[in-house]
Amino acid sequence: MKTLYTMVVRRSGDKWVTLCLENGMVGQGASREEAMRRLRDAVASFEEAVKAEEDAYAAPVSIRELHEFLTYEVDQPTAERYELCAVYG
Repeated sequence: MKTLYTMVVRRSGDKWVTLCLENGMVGQGASREEAMRRLRDAVASFEEAVKAEEDAYAAPVSIRELHEFLTYEVDQPTAERYELCAVYG
């Protein structure tokens, strides 16, 4: 059975950044697709590590950490849009 992961996608300057809400992993790329692919690769690598090591640990992102991710580099409220994407590992 595949695991469902949720990622938040946002633009940061000239880069795209993704954050996995279930484990706090991030991906970055020049395009939205590259950032998402890098996060998918990181999650897949983590899943392999979990299979190999029983004590591998990842915690879900706290509300405070999500707020920091969404407001990084932003001093004022913004009309910037964010995406949530479902990713199966």
